[in-house]
Amino acid sequence: MPELLLELFSEEIPARMQGRAAEDLKRLVTEGLKAQGLEAGEARAFATPRRLTLVVEGVPAKSPDISEERKGPRVNAPEQAIQGFLKSAGLTSIKHAEIVKDEKKGDFYVVKIEKPGRAAKEVVAELVPAVMQKFPWPKSMRWGGSPQHKGGGKAAQSGPGGAGADANGSLGAFSWVRPLHSIVCLLDGKVVPFAIANVEAGRETRGHRFHGNEPFEVGSAADYAKSLKKHKVILDPAERAHLIGEQAHALAREHKLALVEDETLTAENAGLSEWPTVLMGAFDEDFLAVPAECLMLSMKQHQKCFSLKAPRSGKLANKFLLVSNLLAKDGGKEIIAGNEKVIAARLSDAKFFWEQDKKKPLDEMAAALGGITFHEKLGSQKERVERIAELAFQIAGAVDAVPEDARRAAQLAKADLVSGMVGEFPELQGLMGRYYAEAAGTKPEIARAVELHYKPKGPSDTVPKVEEGDATAVAVALADKLDTLVGFWAIGEKPTGSGDPYQLRRAALGVIRIVLENDLRLPLVDVLSPHFHRVRPGDAEAARKFERAREEIGSGGFVIAGGNVQMHATADFGPQRKADTRAIDLLSFFADRLKVHLREKGARHDLIDAVFSLGGQDDLALIVKRVEALSEFLTTDDGANLLTGVKRAVNILRDEEKKDKRSYAGTYDLDQLTEKEELALAAAIESVKQDTRGAIGVENFAGAMRALAELRAPVDAFFDKVIVNAPDEAVRANRLALLSEIRAATLNVADFSKIAG
Repeated sequence: MPELLLELFSEEIPARMQGRAAEDLKRLVTEGLKAQGLEAGEARAFATPRRLTLVVEGVPAKSPDISEERKGPRVNAPEQAIQGFLKSAGLTSIKHAEIVKDEKKGDFYVVKIEKPGRAAKEVVAELVPAVMQKFPWPKSMRWGGSPQHKGGGKAAQSGPGGAGADANGSLGAFSWVRPLHSIVCLLDGKVVPFAIANVEAGRETRGHRFHGNEPFEVGSAADYAKSLKKHKVILDPAERAHLIGEQAHALAREHKLALVEDETLTAENAGLSEWPTVLMGAFDEDFLAVPAECLMLSMKQHQKCFSLKAPRSGKLANKFLLVSNLLAKDGGKEIIAGNEKVIAARLSDAKFFWEQDKKKPLDEMAAALGGITFHEKLGSQKERVERIAELAFQIAGAVDAVPEDARRAAQLAKADLVSGMVGEFPELQGLMGRYYAEAAGTKPEIARAVELHYKPKGPSDTVPKVEEGDATAVAVALADKLDTLVGFWAIGEKPTGSGDPYQLRRAALGVIRIVLENDLRLPLVDVLSPHFHRVRPGDAEAARKFERAREEIGSGGFVIAGGNVQMHATADFGPQRKADTRAIDLLSFFADRLKVHLREKGARHDLIDAVFSLGGQDDLALIVKRVEALSEFLTTDDGANLLTGVKRAVNILRDEEKKDKRSYAGTYDLDQLTEKEELALAAAIESVKQDTRGAIGVENFAGAMRALAELRAPVDAFFDKVIVNAPDEAVRANRLALLSEIRAATLNVADFSKIAG
């Protein structure tokens, strides 16, 4: 079958756009071919700085013939409906349609449409210009000049996408990422004729800008890549990246150094060169007094250079690697000298920032946060830091951190935001705070907490660990994320749909991961509720209601405060635990995030619902342990059979309560239990209640499941031998009350009615 080769040759395409553009080209062309009935084979897309290329194997010579029978309106339909049908069917008169008789619905028109297949060449000639006109570049431009665009002309920025060419593909209206020079479009080795923006498709292209820029003709897709390589162009970006890696490692080994691996930087350099050549430069050793991360980031961002380290010590070396797109006659000496000059200037800036920042104590920097607004409704960064410090102090005990250290670390955590270095390189926030703290002689655990408190920054990032000596960092990291969540919940800025401008989902997932990976006991309601009043101190009336209700309900009470105050039973969160309604709402958000997190780990969402629906579940680590134990229990015969029995009991209760319009929840009358099976069930229920409560009280969830398993046999026997809906109404009511106790006993562990199966 014919093979399609398409090359779009232009001025330099930004490296960050190349990979996406190659995939978009493949997707749009293959989808377009398929829509026209041309089911092609494998498609491969490539990108270099100056070209996008697509090779599609096995393109059919023509699209298949189509025979279609299309049903139209009734014979007596309005004229407007008939004319619309004729237009959609491509007919000029209704005489070309057949009338099909239908005694029930009435006679209607039917037309048979025969569409002959089209040559692939015709399809491609229409498809490629259409794809180019609607190409989704993040940014594109319109330009003027000669048809070949050699005159430079005037360029104007355009919005996203390549749309903009008029029906004739006029030069002034067409948009592309950079001025387009030529198009190669071959089908089975023959040119597919079309033109866009005065550029006609042909078989001529060019090689490397400096080492193979003379035009040459392409015969087929098979010799295309080979011909490019002869003209010093490596088509495949993966091959260019591999070549960069090989040369970089070899050059590093030659100088007894180790390359600092960076896949992103390697890919970017592959997108900046068609024939990459790696060279080594050096900078003054005096710059090594600046933190290594500052130097490495400066060289990476400004010059796309790789850093090198001493293999044994791991310390940064005063050398770097650059990737050139030239084969210099002098071996690259002039290129290296130019890069060294620029690198020296950039590192001088970094050194200046470092030295100037060290002159300011961190406390002075922290005071300057008062001039930076965090959010107009949540105050300045300084006010936020004060809240985080207080929250970190309170959390410290739960993570085995020294409270005063946690408070001090939080007070310094955001100070580096006003430093010159972080102003230049925002990626270094936290890290620079640690360096400034260490330079000032701050305790190591506090300095490290300043660096780590932003973690985890994403799902693949690590979390600070208590067992690794970072308890202070854990306290501050939790306080930072919880303050963010409470703050935006307090002002009503919750995530909606896919919108999450303040990255609150990421913050919640960060809290979840820190808690779970450190196995922390952190009751969220106790932490969140008072912090809501700390975040919005202006809500004085809500705070007063909160305190009045707490005093009224007394010991053994549970309070919901915020807006209208209501009193609830202690079963929800235990004696004298205070819960702001906003905290409860935020807790449900944590529940949703936890479900997502656990589902990604393979847990069943219905088991999570079964545990959360019990109420009062705000200790994330215990929730997960309970879900894990429940999941394991349900894989056993006892668990599966008990689930069936409990669901049967719940269903009977639901139906009978609905019919009788009353609840049967409550205690049963032991004297009315006459059958041995119901007596055995009653005894088992009382035993299981005590055993499950005792096991859960000491966080022995596996033990709670074993206790629950004791219900399996008596429940099975009860349903086998006992008629629940007995003729005697008193006996029936008592047996339904006994069923409610089955439900109550299992609710110590989970709500079995929420479990599928």
